[in-house]
Amino acid sequence: MIAFWIILTGALVAITCGLLGCFLVLRKMSMVGDAISHAVLPGIVIAFLLSGSREPLPMLLGAGATGLVATFLIAYFHRRAKLQTDAAIGVTFTFLFAIGIILISAFAGQVDIDQDCVLYGEIAYVPIDLWITASGTHLGPRPVYILSSVLLLVILFITLGYKQLKLTSFDPEFAAAIGISTSLWHYLLMGAVSLTTVSSFESVGAILVIAFLIGPPATAYLLTRDLRQMLWITTGLGVFIAFTGYWLAYWLNASIAGCMAMVVGVCFLAAFVRYRVTTGAKTVLTSAA
Repeated sequence: MIAFWIILTGALVAITCGLLGCFLVLRKMSMVGDAISHAVLPGIVIAFLLSGSREPLPMLLGAGATGLVATFLIAYFHRRAKLQTDAAIGVTFTFLFAIGIILISAFAGQVDIDQDCVLYGEIAYVPIDLWITASGTHLGPRPVYILSSVLLLVILFITLGYKQLKLTSFDPEFAAAIGISTSLWHYLLMGAVSLTTVSSFESVGAILVIAFLIGPPATAYLLTRDLRQMLWITTGLGVFIAFTGYWLAYWLNASIAGCMAMVVGVCFLAAFVRYRVTTGAKTVLTSAA
């Protein structure tokens, strides 16, 4: 059952992050997840100072609030200051990360409060993070319930807003012209990304979240130009990566998160080779014609 829970957790995170990552790739905002992973530090410190404990719930609430602030600032600088998205991301996460460091040094210098120890998790520990009822009944790993709920919310969000997300990703000018609020859907998407990344950090770790947020969607993008197919391919890749990465780690006696992230890279390289071969063949045929 240990292997089952770890693979299931990896698949849940991969699918949830990948579905949202598809829209981030199309909007050229793939590194938002990396920015959030650094920008949440001041929220963690403030949550600790207010609650006086390092329990997961206040830490996640503080991190989630700061994640939303980070996504708002990125969008604000991009739209109002006309900064490139990558520049807005770089300015925002370094600014918030620096604030977190200052808060630690000034108010929590004697406390082990860095973001690695209070938020970032390790997927191998999922089977021992059990949800135990008041009567003592074991219901299985707590992260599975949390991540399943987040996945359902993300699927509902994409299903209800598919048209708006598609139009605002591919042609925001046309979307605005027909009355769709590009700002509203941008902030809704960023809020979903923030919720997903922060809720996943505690279970699988930041590196794996970022890998799943970018890798499978980028791989799917090389395989198709149809958004629905891209979403389905990303979902399938998420399950494959979780399964293959776990058993590769078992075989090598290595880090599970590291092996899953490596499988992400291998899948992307395979898709890239296929893309180059396909485009090269088309070029040759066009030249011959």
